[in-house]
Amino acid sequence: MSSVAVLTPESFAEHRSGLKDQEITGCVPEDEAYIPTYLEAFPPLPEKGAPGEKAGEPASAWGSKIRPIKASVITQVFHVPLEERRYKDNSQFGEGEEAKVCLDIMQRTGAHIELSLAKDQGLSIMVTGKLDSVMKARKEIVARLQTQASATVAIPKEHHRFVIGKNGEKLQELELKTATKIAIPRPDDPSANIRITGTKEGIEKARHEILLISAEQDKRAVERLSLEKAFHPFIAGAHNRLVQELSQETGARISIPPPSLPKDEIVITGEKEAVALALSRIRAIYDDKKRKTTTISVEVKKSQHKYIVGPKGNTLQEILETTGVSVEMPPLDSGSETIILRGEPDKLGPALTQVYAKAKSVMVVEVTAPAWLHRFIIGKKGQNIGRITQQLPRVHIEFTDGEERISLEGPTEEVEQAQAQIQDIIKDLLVRMDYTEVIIDQRFHRHLIGKNGANINRIKEQYKVSVRIPQDSERSGLVRIEGDPKGVQLARRELIEMVQRMENERTKDLIVEQKYHRTIIGQKGEKIKEVRDKFPEVIINFPDPAQKSDIVQLRGPKNEVEKCAKFLQKIIADLIENSFSLSVPIFKQFHKNIIGKGGANIKKIREETNTKIDLPTENSNSEMIVITGKKSNCEAARERILAIQRELANIKETEVAIPAKLHNSLIGSKGCLVRSIMEECGGVHIHFPSEGSGSDKVTIRGPVGEVERAKRQLLQLAEEKQVNNFTAELQAKPEYHKFLIGRGGANIRRVRDRTGARIIFPSPDDTEQELITIVGREEAVRLAQKELETLVKNLDDVVEDTMVVEVRHHRHFVCRRGQVLRELAEEYGGVAVSFPRTGAHSQRVTLKGAKDCVEAAKRRIQEIIEDLESQVSVEVAIPQRYHRAVMGPKGCRIQHITREHEVQVKFPERDDSAAGQEAPPQENGEVSPEAEFVPRKCDIITISGRAEKCELAKAALLALVPITEDIEVSYELHRYIIGQKGSGIRKMMEEYEVNIWVPQPEQQWDVIRVTGQVPNVERAKLGLLERVKELQAEQEDRALRSFKATMSVDPKFHPKIIGRKGAVISQIRKDHDVSIQFPDKGDEQQDVIVISGYERNVEEARQAIQQLVSELQEMVSQDVHLDPRTHARIIGARGKAIRKLMEEFKVDIRFPQPGSDEPDKVTVTGLPETVDNAIDHLLNLEEEYMLSVTETETMAAYMKPPSRYGGGGGGGGADDNSAGPAKGFVVRDAPWNAPGNKAPDMSSAEDFPTFGTGVAPKQTSAWGPKKF
Repeated sequence: MSSVAVLTPESFAEHRSGLKDQEITGCVPEDEAYIPTYLEAFPPLPEKGAPGEKAGEPASAWGSKIRPIKASVITQVFHVPLEERRYKDNSQFGEGEEAKVCLDIMQRTGAHIELSLAKDQGLSIMVTGKLDSVMKARKEIVARLQTQASATVAIPKEHHRFVIGKNGEKLQELELKTATKIAIPRPDDPSANIRITGTKEGIEKARHEILLISAEQDKRAVERLSLEKAFHPFIAGAHNRLVQELSQETGARISIPPPSLPKDEIVITGEKEAVALALSRIRAIYDDKKRKTTTISVEVKKSQHKYIVGPKGNTLQEILETTGVSVEMPPLDSGSETIILRGEPDKLGPALTQVYAKAKSVMVVEVTAPAWLHRFIIGKKGQNIGRITQQLPRVHIEFTDGEERISLEGPTEEVEQAQAQIQDIIKDLLVRMDYTEVIIDQRFHRHLIGKNGANINRIKEQYKVSVRIPQDSERSGLVRIEGDPKGVQLARRELIEMVQRMENERTKDLIVEQKYHRTIIGQKGEKIKEVRDKFPEVIINFPDPAQKSDIVQLRGPKNEVEKCAKFLQKIIADLIENSFSLSVPIFKQFHKNIIGKGGANIKKIREETNTKIDLPTENSNSEMIVITGKKSNCEAARERILAIQRELANIKETEVAIPAKLHNSLIGSKGCLVRSIMEECGGVHIHFPSEGSGSDKVTIRGPVGEVERAKRQLLQLAEEKQVNNFTAELQAKPEYHKFLIGRGGANIRRVRDRTGARIIFPSPDDTEQELITIVGREEAVRLAQKELETLVKNLDDVVEDTMVVEVRHHRHFVCRRGQVLRELAEEYGGVAVSFPRTGAHSQRVTLKGAKDCVEAAKRRIQEIIEDLESQVSVEVAIPQRYHRAVMGPKGCRIQHITREHEVQVKFPERDDSAAGQEAPPQENGEVSPEAEFVPRKCDIITISGRAEKCELAKAALLALVPITEDIEVSYELHRYIIGQKGSGIRKMMEEYEVNIWVPQPEQQWDVIRVTGQVPNVERAKLGLLERVKELQAEQEDRALRSFKATMSVDPKFHPKIIGRKGAVISQIRKDHDVSIQFPDKGDEQQDVIVISGYERNVEEARQAIQQLVSELQEMVSQDVHLDPRTHARIIGARGKAIRKLMEEFKVDIRFPQPGSDEPDKVTVTGLPETVDNAIDHLLNLEEEYMLSVTETETMAAYMKPPSRYGGGGGGGGADDNSAGPAKGFVVRDAPWNAPGNKAPDMSSAEDFPTFGTGVAPKQTSAWGPKKF
């Protein structure tokens, strides 16, 4: 009988419910159903031993034993005595240099450092971090916080490398360990002394370690033994086993040079006894082999040598191991084929046999195949050749580029198989494949390839061929086609046809303004794609936008290119026609009428005239409306817009005929003249025709009276311009222009004053640099022209003259690379002034140029000399602390004074010792009488120049001296004047160019100090007082806004006053500009609402709330009982249905919370009449939804499958229970059925222990957990 386990149906109800559909079909009796085994019902977890755990070993519940983890962070503490401390000032311990050094070391190493002061004034340092970081930090601390000493230690030169170690690792480790710096002399330095720098303790440790290393090396010996190279293999043994055994036995290290190195020397190192023992053993082996061995020579083909050597020389080692014979191979770079075998005579025969066997073990065969077939033999991604090498892995197959041969190398049998397979592939390919070569001019290659390889890929796919087009760098025209013979011929024909078409192609350049390129291309290239689809054989290339080129290139068949060019030209003509632009001035107040309601008017005009109309933004001062499109359409749109304006106002439009040549002069510079007329005449609009149109009509539009006034002014101005607009031109060399103008414009001003004409010289940007224009009345222009022609004629007559200038003044003219002479030449028509060379002791100066220029230059030189001779120096005493302010940013103020007054200003050297001495303050621009200013050397500024100009410059300098003025400002306003993060005070300082000082908050002074130049201080004072008035007004306003009132409202009305998401209360706050505060949950007075703001607004808000409360008090609440099963449908998805119902009936409907004592109770709140209507509607909905609920439940009862445990359905009645208790969930072969075991007691806490404290499940509603 099988064992069973019985569990209650309840515990497996959920599990079984998932199996009902598959297991229960009809009403199968329980005892006839399949009973699963215990292992099927409860499969065991997979067993997985811990890594490295032996089978059968009992594993712990947590797997393998946990390994202890080493701490990655260590702490080291060390002490620096007082006498070795670098920084001994304890007054700033923790803040001085020691702390800065430690902070820097922590940032660089990542270690944490703590300093403490011991009783003996020594320094205790604790370093925490990772080992590497701690060692680096300690080394740096010792170097930077401890006084450094140095010492030398002498050890033999040959021991130095052992102190350094491999790649310097030993030296670095020693320096970190001892916290010292160790300097070892270079190998070419004869000195054996090693220098150690650090603390005394560190030096001692390092010295001890170095001496230990040297002492260890003293015990070691080195022997060099020169033995013939031919006997080295016998000493090393096969695979170096013999020499390794010798090293292990003796403890010495034996170094034998490799076979490739032509050296005879064997080096033995180690302890002296070990080296002596190894030396005797090696010499014994050598003497024995020298006596017993002999040699034979054999000739083997050079190509077979590598098979005798084998991979990494393994074959030679095998022969030595099996026969004891050494095989000596000639070098690879030598042409010799002789191989020498060395060994005992009786073993040479077997060794020779092995050599020949190895030489013939590999076969080399060459297969002939056309070079073009190689890649087909290899196959795609090496597929064909890979198949052969997988079958025959020991065969090496080599293809040579450009040669018709394939090399096969490997064991004879396998090579023969590979050869046969490759020959079969070649025969098959020669039948199926063909190739041809075509010479195609390199310029056509990229067109054959096509965009992204489109053309060539199509040919490859269509004809199943491979086409190789050479790279541009190869400079070759040979195109190779390979593949199916028929496909090759077809591909060749198509390529030739393409080339012929391209040869017949033509290229045409279209000039298209770059601004139209983007429009022609269209968004994402849509428009140009349509053109390309229409003319597929034409290639259209637009220039790169960065090139700023207007050339669009077309290439293709002649006829197609012509058609495409005409098509594009038509598009461009349309674009140009549609890009005509017109500006219409419309009074700002009428813009909204032109737009119309919802943009109706402007939209209608745009659609009917097919134009683009742009209006200025509301914030803009512009009155211009811009119309873009075809010229006729733009004019039609303008007329319609002007018609709207005329309808809305008494607007008149008139035209005035004024010659086109006067238009520019009437408009004035940047439109200043015409703008002044428009502004003077009540904002009328004056429209001039576009330049180059040739039209004389000027349009004036605006109010009737103002239009007439503007017309009169415009005609009057035109008449004046007509009279004064006579023009004449004069040619003069550019170098004469400055002379004609004169110094400060003096010469040209005299001509203007005498004649009344206006003379215009060319600007540096003008192309005609010699052209001088004279404008004015005809007689004035003629007179000025005559005067200027006379001057120019005189300038053309070159003369040479001399004058006497004392030698002491020469330096002034030639210094600064002759700047004064250059200025003279520029100012006086290019006159050349030559001073004698330095040391000539001559006073004669030569002047060469136009007569008038030379005379003027002489007068100017004389003036300069008089200035030099009459120069004086004036001293100005200004306290040094003001010098920077007097100079200004980058010395701009001083530069201005020197230029304006033609003087030199020299400031004294700065005296830093005197900088800290405070001079008596100047208050309100006056020096206090009791504290007299005593100037020092560093306060004296020297001014050099003419006496009268020096005095003017001195006055200007003194005017720059800053003053300080105290302004009375209430302490309470200081923080508002300073502003957020000092923005307010900074803005004032920049605006008024002064320095403003505000006292510290703790001082509570009612003064603000302003320092700067007198006018700036005055402006700043007025600005500051203005700001104070504003702040005081704001304070008064805040006081008015702080009015508070309270009102008592029943807390039950608070949610209704607040409204959904605060909508109601937010509206009240916004409407009345007040703040409304409701009581918090913990407040004692839950009914008090606080309103704050302006008194009047507060009163209005209180009345609004009171009115709302009155309406709420009229409301009633009534309960209605609705079946809970209908609640969800009444509420609707996300409460949408119930919200709609509440809005419709103007009521509030509350449903019961989940778990409520009365789950069917629904509360309706509102006005009595609306509440009754809402309840009636809810009851109607309940009745309607209940019909649907009842029908659904009835259908569910009939559709429910028969219960596994309760019989065939819901109609069993008492008979269902008569069958006795359910068997529960049954399994076979349970473990407790084994002999000696018993079934577990499910009620036993020992067999079925609980995990933690049992928690009674909370009752939740069908809607899920409650949301807060």
